Amino acid sequence: MKDIKWGELPFGYSKTNYNVRCYYRDGKWGSIETTSSEHVSIHMAATALHYGQEAFEGLKAFRGKDGQIRLFRWEENAKRLQKSAEGIMMAEVPTELFMKMIMRVIKLNKEFVPPYGTGASLYLRPVLFGSGAQVGVKPADEYLFMVFVTPVGPYFKEGFKPVDIQLVRDYDRAAPLGTGSIKVGGNYAASLRPGTRAHDEGFASVLFLDAKEKKYIDEAGPANFFGIKDGKYITPDSNTVLPSITNMSLRQIAEDIGLTVERRSVPVEELGTFEEAGACGTAAIISPIGKIVDRELDKTYTFSTDGEPGPWSTKLYERLLAIQLGEVEDTHGWNTIVE
Repeated sequence: MKDIKWGELPFGYSKTNYNVRCYYRDGKWGSIETTSSEHVSIHMAATALHYGQEAFEGLKAFRGKDGQIRLFRWEENAKRLQKSAEGIMMAEVPTELFMKMIMRVIKLNKEFVPPYGTGASLYLRPVLFGSGAQVGVKPADEYLFMVFVTPVGPYFKEGFKPVDIQLVRDYDRAAPLGTGSIKVGGNYAASLRPGTRAHDEGFASVLFLDAKEKKYIDEAGPANFFGIKDGKYITPDSNTVLPSITNMSLRQIAEDIGLTVERRSVPVEELGTFEEAGACGTAAIISPIGKIVDRELDKTYTFSTDGEPGPWSTKLYERLLAIQLGEVEDTHGWNTIVE
C-alpha cells in the first residue's frame, strides 16, 4: 500500500484491496464472493441500465482512540436499503447478509481504515442493482449486491466550517409521490444539473423546495436540512425527504443536550427566523450553513457572519463524532466493534 496522507484525503474514490459481491438468482441469494476487480460485467439489457433499478447506501467505519474499528448504526442502513429495494421492486438484501458482507469488506481492507485523529474515515458503499436482462418495463429476475470501501476526508472541502447554499425553484429532486424517501440513483441524477450550476456559481450545494407547492423546505442537495432557533432543532418531515440516519442520530443527541426536536413542514419564509442552519448526512455529518441564497428571488438568509459554526451545531457535531470515535460513552448502543 502506498503512503496515504490521511489528513489530506478528499471525499472521493481511491482503490483499496478487495470488494465483496453476492448474486440473487432463481429466487435466492447465493454465496458471498470476494474480488480485487474494480469492474462489474453485466448484461447489456440489465434493468439497472434501462429502467433505473438501482439503490445504494453510505456508511462509515472509524478507528477510535483505543485502536478499535467502530461501525456506526449499520442496522439502519440495512433497513433503509430494504425499503429502497421494496420501492423499486428489487430483491431485498437480508439483514444478516448485509452484516456479513460489510464486516468482511472492512476486515479485508482494514489497512485503509484511517488512523485516529486524522479526520478521515473508511466509507462503505453498498450498492444493489438489477443485473438481469429485460426488454420491457418490468423488474429483473437477477440482482447483484456489492460493497466496496474507500478512505475519505471531509465531504465539503471546508470541513466543519459554514458553507453557502443556493435555494433553487426551477428544479425538483423528486416527485411528491415518487422516490424521494428512498435512496435510489434517480434522485441524485435529478440533482446533478442544479447542483453543478450551484457549484459553478460559487455555492457548495443546493436546497430544494417541495415539488408540489414550492412552499416548504425539502432536501439540502445530498443531505437533510435542519434549523435551530429558540432552543429547538427543527427539520422537515416530508415523504420526499430521505430519512437520514445522521439526522435521526442528531435528533436524539439534540434531546440529550437540551434541545426540543420538531419534525414538521418548514415554510421557506421560516429560514429568516433560524439562528443556525445546517445540512446533515453520513458524508459530512454536519455542514453548517453560512448563508442560503434564493436564486430566483435574489434573497439571502444569513446564519454566520464570522465564518464559524453556531454553538448548537458545534455541540451536536462534536458529540456525534465523539460517539463514532469512541471518545464518549455510547449510551444509545449505536456502534458495532469490528472484531
